[in-house]
Amino acid sequence: MSVQQSSPLIFITNDDGISSKGIASLVEVAKSFAEVVIIAPDKPQSGMGHAITVNSILRLNECDFFPGLTAFSCSGTPVDCVKLGIYEVMHRKPDLIISGINHGENSSTNVLYSGTMSAAVEGAMENIPSIGFSLADYHADADFSEAQDIASKIISIALENRFPDHVCLNVNVPKKSDIPVKGIRVCKQAHAFWEDRFEKRFDQFGKPYYWLTGEFKNEENTADSDLYALQNGFASVVPIQFDMTAYQHLEYFKKYNS
Repeated sequence: MSVQQSSPLIFITNDDGISSKGIASLVEVAKSFAEVVIIAPDKPQSGMGHAITVNSILRLNECDFFPGLTAFSCSGTPVDCVKLGIYEVMHRKPDLIISGINHGENSSTNVLYSGTMSAAVEGAMENIPSIGFSLADYHADADFSEAQDIASKIISIALENRFPDHVCLNVNVPKKSDIPVKGIRVCKQAHAFWEDRFEKRFDQFGKPYYWLTGEFKNEENTADSDLYALQNGFASVVPIQFDMTAYQHLEYFKKYNS
């Protein structure tokens, strides 16, 4: 498999699966800017984080969800899709990787669990400009029109301006309402977390099983955070890096040197 391109090339993936409404919405925007290649999971892979497939085979199958475009479904994770796209399908690094549009927001620490954002982080690891797009609406028939408008603006900026090395963007858009999105705010990741709970049930054989539930707790509500932006009608843009070193604490822990 090979894709030969001389014009700008955008690679698209997601974690909701190749047949999701969100990826179709993103493809519709991206194809107006550049050549497009799509590889996405053949089934939903939400919550997979940065998982890769190492203990089983991977399969790529051409699909016709996007007539006239190069598109494959993949049996693996979103990160698998990025790796296969670069090294087995395109045989080059694209000019931009975009992931989404995810059904449901990936604000704050949700970025750690998100397959959508892990695909963008994988792009950043390859030093490819990469963006993850998410809409704060889990409904299957969610209206992606405003998210498409935001994606169009940010894709245009990304293609015209160089990203800092090894940095990607986490973009979240409020659920569409009677009040239009007010604009775009570049901000920090909010300090929030899931207060996990498990709902215990029993199958027909009397054996227990569990559903993960819980409540998302915001420990800050500062005006420079992504959660604040979303709650106040703005699309949030957070620059993300994969280097998780706590540089501000290096000196403190150097006392353990020997």
